Amino acid sequence: MSLSVAPGAAVLPRSTPSQQGVDPGALVRLLDALETAGIELHSLMVLRHGHVVAEGWWAPYRPSGLHLLYSLSKSFTSTAIGLAVEEGLLDIDDPVLRHFGELAPAEPSPRLQRMRVRHLLSMTTGHREDTVARLDRLNPVGSFLAVPPEEEPGTWFTYNQGATLTLSALITRLTGQRLLDYLRPRLLDPLGITEANWQGLRELDLGFSGLHAPTEAVAKLGQLYLQRGRWQGRQLVAETWVAEATSRQIENPREPNPDWRQGYGYQFWQGRHGYRGDGACGQFCLVLPEADVVVATTAATEDMQLVLDAIHGHLLPGFGGTAGDGEVTGVEDALAARLAQLRLPVAEGERATPSSVSLPWSAPAPATGVRLTHLESDAQGWRVTFADDQSEYALRCGYGTWLESETAPRPGTRLRIAACGAWRPGATFVLQIRFIETPHGLTLTCDCTSGRTKARWNVAPLGDVPIGELALDLDRF
Repeated sequence: MSLSVAPGAAVLPRSTPSQQGVDPGALVRLLDALETAGIELHSLMVLRHGHVVAEGWWAPYRPSGLHLLYSLSKSFTSTAIGLAVEEGLLDIDDPVLRHFGELAPAEPSPRLQRMRVRHLLSMTTGHREDTVARLDRLNPVGSFLAVPPEEEPGTWFTYNQGATLTLSALITRLTGQRLLDYLRPRLLDPLGITEANWQGLRELDLGFSGLHAPTEAVAKLGQLYLQRGRWQGRQLVAETWVAEATSRQIENPREPNPDWRQGYGYQFWQGRHGYRGDGACGQFCLVLPEADVVVATTAATEDMQLVLDAIHGHLLPGFGGTAGDGEVTGVEDALAARLAQLRLPVAEGERATPSSVSLPWSAPAPATGVRLTHLESDAQGWRVTFADDQSEYALRCGYGTWLESETAPRPGTRLRIAACGAWRPGATFVLQIRFIETPHGLTLTCDCTSGRTKARWNVAPLGDVPIGELALDLDRF
């Protein structure tokens, strides 16, 4: 299946905030609040009336770069199921065992027999706990079905990665394609999303996580849903699916944070304002129908509620204005200049090598864990090698700026890294690293006298995976 796309049809139009009735001061206050709170944003896009009114990337992150979306991937998986329903490949009231009966236990429980596809979508499979820890990489769907539901399907909400993985497997079973390949001609190509990568298990894309895409892909998905599935004159996703997927299908009052206990749809969260897809560490696709607004972010934060609170408290009051006078124009100019110059803080310290250290330097003895193993100067900063228990990673490191490198932890993979560094008193070298197709980064602080290195994540990868697992498989593009 392929949809032709007119040249330029997938380009989001750009506008100034005031032309779309947005107070530019509200955007400034949002940036101020997030900065004051110490939130590490990697990108921000705000759309109103279908126009991008603000966008920015914090260097070393950039507009064209892919970014791991974590559970925001689920909203793309939901969209694939909606497309398959529209094509007549399944009904969401199908029993799950109709499609995977041969993978079920020999004597499936009555609750498992009553589990429907809609229960996978709404996270109401009846399991009291997430099944992810019990999934077998060699038999993921069979191991999910082997976990007996403790509650009647449809009555109990549990955020359940195994449910979404099973939805991905359902697409593959019905179409013979991996999830990403199924979505390309039906969703990604018409939206002009030319690059994406989805991590997987053997022949399956994860579905519940693992999608890497640019921020604009997130914004476009949100705009598509805001427009009830219609894009540039085409109904890409059925309007009925959009309405169901983004409506409250189950109450979830046990969730601790206010924007996570407003109910759940089909792989979309309900919020105090609008609805959203979201992923760990601050990956958001927030849709605010009452304001005709989409907000897309990528980030590295453990306080996702704070991000939503800032949007609600500072950005929402800024909708509804009109094009302003010279004062508004001045604020817009200042906002545009600020957005164009965003960057993550670089390592603070000196360029000059302490007299007690001779370069090139190498770690004097083997060590465990993440450590700096080699350091030498070059024209722009340093060439560095660091290592974990599985591999070594060679990269370029800037002084006062981020320098990008690419390495391959395993054949057929890529790991893009940006780094900056500086010397501090006591023959201490500080190396700041960002794995720029993910939310994650490390700060290594190395005593170059003893060779001892302290390592600290900005936010640790989910599942405590080794660094090499952050790399992308090139055959998944």
